[in-house]
Amino acid sequence: MDLTGVRFFLGDIVRLRKPHPCGSTDWEILRTGMDFRLRCTGCNRVVMLPRTQFERSVKAVVRRAAADEMDRAEGR
Repeated sequence: MDLTGVRFFLGDIVRLRKPHPCGSTDWEILRTGMDFRLRCTGCNRVVMLPRTQFERSVKAVVRRAAADEMDRAEGR
């Protein structure tokens, strides 16, 4: 799956390439910008990743945040 140019929003659930030690591969996005703050959906551990590492690690977007939240984030 090619994720070039994909925008990520708060609340999105993404699947990363390598599993977390708890066994989960899905993460919720808590913060975007130069760094991404993610929460593991398996054990609730919070980690920060630089944008470049995050974008290389994303395998798929599992669930998008609600459409109204995306509109609010874009300032509509």
